[in-house]
Amino acid sequence: MRKKLLKIQNMSKKLQLRIITPEKLIFDELVEGVTLPTTEGELTILPNHISMIASLSSGDIVARENEESIPFAVSGGFVEVKNENKEVITVAILADFAIHISSLSENIIENAKARAQELKKKKDNAEIVDFEHFESELERSLTQVRIADKWKKKKYRK
Repeated sequence: MRKKLLKIQNMSKKLQLRIITPEKLIFDELVEGVTLPTTEGELTILPNHISMIASLSSGDIVARENEESIPFAVSGGFVEVKNENKEVITVAILADFAIHISSLSENIIENAKARAQELKKKKDNAEIVDFEHFESELERSLTQVRIADKWKKKKYRK
């Protein structure tokens, strides 16, 4: 009986997921779990996760609520998990770039592909010295295209 009660209590615990970019707050909701790309590999955060900080890599963040996936494309940044509250764990994602998959229209994807090609050409030009800027922009464009292709035929919450 006690194990069943503990299981029910753990199931009611939620994650407060916030995805923030330098431009704006992208997402702020209670979710059951979230999977995200870190520089050390893919990480899934569930209720009762330990507090931690990790660097993000490019890929997709997938939040889950009511058996629905809520996907985002992300490029760079950090994740901080705070387990200080008994009811809600705070997961703050401070991303260089993040966008919900439903916002990636065909026009945005085509523009990202064109931008990636343009940036690849500029990156090979030895006269241009702002490599970090070009590399991050190229990564952002390629991530949008890759994640949009990945989620094109999957069901998700818009």
